[in-house]
Amino acid sequence: MRRLAGLLVVPLLLLSTAACGDSGSDSAQMKNGAPAITKGAKFGEKPTLSTGKGTPPKELKVVTVSEGKGPVLKKGDIAQVNYLGQVWDGKEPFDQSFDRGQPFDVTIGAGAVIKGWDQGLEGQKVGSRVELVIPPDLGYGAQGSGEKIKPNATLVFVVDIVKGATVPVSATGKEVAQDDKALPKIGTNTDGKEVSVSVPKDVEPPAKLVSNYVLEGDGAAVKDTDNVVVKFNGKVWKDDKTFESTYATDTTVTWPMSQLSVKGLKEGITGKKVGSRILLVIPPDMAFGDEEKGSIPAKSTLVFSLDILAVM
Repeated sequence: MRRLAGLLVVPLLLLSTAACGDSGSDSAQMKNGAPAITKGAKFGEKPTLSTGKGTPPKELKVVTVSEGKGPVLKKGDIAQVNYLGQVWDGKEPFDQSFDRGQPFDVTIGAGAVIKGWDQGLEGQKVGSRVELVIPPDLGYGAQGSGEKIKPNATLVFVVDIVKGATVPVSATGKEVAQDDKALPKIGTNTDGKEVSVSVPKDVEPPAKLVSNYVLEGDGAAVKDTDNVVVKFNGKVWKDDKTFESTYATDTTVTWPMSQLSVKGLKEGITGKKVGSRILLVIPPDMAFGDEEKGSIPAKSTLVFSLDILAVM
């Protein structure tokens, strides 16, 4: 089925990948072996890129346009970035985030974006502007992407690293008693591995939203304007079957709270402390209602174990 993470937020434009380059003599079109930024060269400004000149490099090239003073990004960290992407021989960008007013969240090294991004952003400091020139084998390869990115295209990206956060493997808060036998029981392990969710048998699901601490953290309360980084195990109450678990894949999901389309998730997470694990029981009218979503039948009550790991 389509992953739940993609069902819960209002769709955004898909991220395009990065470009490649090598060293060479500078010109009005080129600087440090990469297409020159002709306008908007400062961090935070929307850049304009020149067209690449000559044969593009065959290996990833990373040019630090300006170095930030923040922490160094490492594998597993979450970064918020603004970007502009253009093909090596292009005259205009195929995608950019500067005009959207919403940076793009990427987990470093998680394989959620093209390899050129994962490799090019790891080791960079928060607050930096970098230019990535990425060869086809680290981009979209022989298949290309849509009409604007042809097969075997070299991609060029200007990326501003706006924020960065180290994400723990698990919630680690104070354990809270789970005394209500009419509610699901949630595992309390903090090793980052799968968290159990046991739905009680022969019990009718609650008609109202349940949002309870299982492990209560000591971080700030989540606001409805935050971007929240989570891990979860989601089940359907009726059959006690998991429809998706990010614990199982050891991955995180970043949800912009303002864009969550499932009302029960938004209301259940808002106000809870970062670092916590919570039980969510979401009735159909606050979930998907009469709609069927992949393996989730219509009129389903949803059950979540959800770790709130960070906010961006």
